[in-house]
Amino acid sequence: MTTADLASQPVREDRAPEQTAPRARSARHGSRYAPYLFLAPFMIIFGVFVLAPAAYGVWISLHNWDFFLPSRPWVGLGNYLELFDPTALVAVQFWESMRATGLFVLFSVPFLVVIPLGLALMLNRTFPGRTFFRAVYFAPYVLGVSVIGVLWQYLLNANAGLINYHLAQLGIAEAIPWLTATPWVWVTLVGVTVWWTLGFNAVVYLAGLQGIDTTLYEAARVDGATKRHEFWHVTLPGLRPVLLFVITITILASANVFGQAYLLTGGAPSSETRTAIMYIAQTGFEQFRIGKASAMSYILALLLIGVSTLNFLLFRRQERN
Repeated sequence: MTTADLASQPVREDRAPEQTAPRARSARHGSRYAPYLFLAPFMIIFGVFVLAPAAYGVWISLHNWDFFLPSRPWVGLGNYLELFDPTALVAVQFWESMRATGLFVLFSVPFLVVIPLGLALMLNRTFPGRTFFRAVYFAPYVLGVSVIGVLWQYLLNANAGLINYHLAQLGIAEAIPWLTATPWVWVTLVGVTVWWTLGFNAVVYLAGLQGIDTTLYEAARVDGATKRHEFWHVTLPGLRPVLLFVITITILASANVFGQAYLLTGGAPSSETRTAIMYIAQTGFEQFRIGKASAMSYILALLLIGVSTLNFLLFRRQERN
């Protein structure tokens, strides 16, 4: 083809930008909805198994709901108001169970916050067998509560338990009623729970410790800081988000205690260790007063929401200071 032929060819305009513009717009629209598509499976599961049952539970709590009644009449806030009536037996027993739950939280949470932190500080050091010891301390956490209950029932039985047997060999003649009398029942519940769950908190602390910049420790040593100063001014500030997480989930888990008390003490002695979840389960599944049990559940949930919110506010204030 000659130069004249090339010159005679019609000039075609480049319309690539116009052709790709719709594609770019569709790509932008697709990227806008992509996060929601990824979230959709979780939101469906969360809605079906969490939000819908929660809303249905509120509806149940507003009725005199009994499986054996032909009708379930509307009572409005009657189930809630009855729980604040000091003359009602259900209110007295419910707040006694809330007191037991509060005592367990008060006794267990400090140990479950402090002991795992000390354990994590030790396991964060370099020494032979460190990985083995990490696994050993975490191992009890993988056991189910039924296994824990059977194991410690065997160890702490007042008459045939191994612990009382060995104490007798040491000269302690009187058998300690670990599962039937106060204050030993609280020692049992708190001790077993700490032994069972401290490994989880220790692992969380350990992850937080490994996230602290080591140059901060080096700078502190250059300034002449001791180990105590490093802990208070480097380690604890670096662990503040982890501490918030550990304290919050530990309070929530301790307030929802059920399996240990149910399997080890059965609420004894005289309903002293009958926790709120135990009483709610007894009211709902043994006495079949589902409406009252639902109202108790939501009162407990609101109290725990309040405690968690207060915990977040306190930590936020410390961060500002």
